[in-house]
Amino acid sequence: MGKEIERKFLVRGDAWKSLGVGTCMRQGYLSTDPDRVVRVRIDGDVGTLTIKGRTVEHTRGEWEYSIPVADAEEMLTQLCLHPLVEKIRYRIMQDQMLWEVDEFLGENAGLVVAEIELISEDQVFIKPEWIADEVSDDARYFNANLLRHPYSKW
Repeated sequence: MGKEIERKFLVRGDAWKSLGVGTCMRQGYLSTDPDRVVRVRIDGDVGTLTIKGRTVEHTRGEWEYSIPVADAEEMLTQLCLHPLVEKIRYRIMQDQMLWEVDEFLGENAGLVVAEIELISEDQVFIKPEWIADEVSDDARYFNANLLRHPYSKW
């Protein structure tokens, strides 16, 4: 079984933008049930299908598979719940850790969230100065919830 241990934070300022290159992403959900989230994503020119289990503390089961971009496009258009979640993702190496900063677009414009994946729940890491409050336990910030309750409507 795959496993994801992730922490999520709000981001302050925009100094982080100069630290990485952004890639456009579009993603949709076949299921947003907390016990089994099923996501379709196009990241640049790569398609993926991802299944995630329920989050317990900061850990959940995760299985991710490459799929043809044409298939991902059809699923996003024909099968996924709408609206889609659109964002620009910046991958930033900081203190030998990969931070993924998502700048949301569309109905979630104005929201910027940084994620870091860890190898254990208690792994120590250094927060860059552009990291603000932790929102790992706030379900409003889960991507699957942003399509039902967009940031612009909070």
